[in-house]
Amino acid sequence: MDITFTDREAGVMQVLWDSGPSVVAEVRAQLADELAYTTVLTVLRTLEAKGYVGHTEEGRGHRYFAAIAQQEARKSALAHLTSKLFKGSAELLFAHLVSDRKLGADEIARMRKLLADSAKDKP
Repeated sequence: MDITFTDREAGVMQVLWDSGPSVVAEVRAQLADELAYTTVLTVLRTLEAKGYVGHTEEGRGHRYFAAIAQQEARKSALAHLTSKLFKGSAELLFAHLVSDRKLGADEIARMRKLLADSAKDKP
């Protein structure tokens, strides 16, 4: 499944992942941008039409919930990014991340451990 979000959709999804099922007003209150209630509702309905969000009836309104896991969305976004900008090469992506950032000793140690653990899992 190719999962893609606009910036606004990603913000709404992050609220649902962080806070769990929420009504429109709760989502709106947690967004960085001040958006109209109807705008947030439209984004939620769009996400629902794409299959990324679901809802349950709650009184006269709806309580929306993430229908996809955050990890699944991250994996899809990273695959898309790697394919489009790094010629499908995870090595190029990794090299860019390492060379473009000032990494602290702790981050480098964690990355080395992840690489070592990954190498152990390969046949």
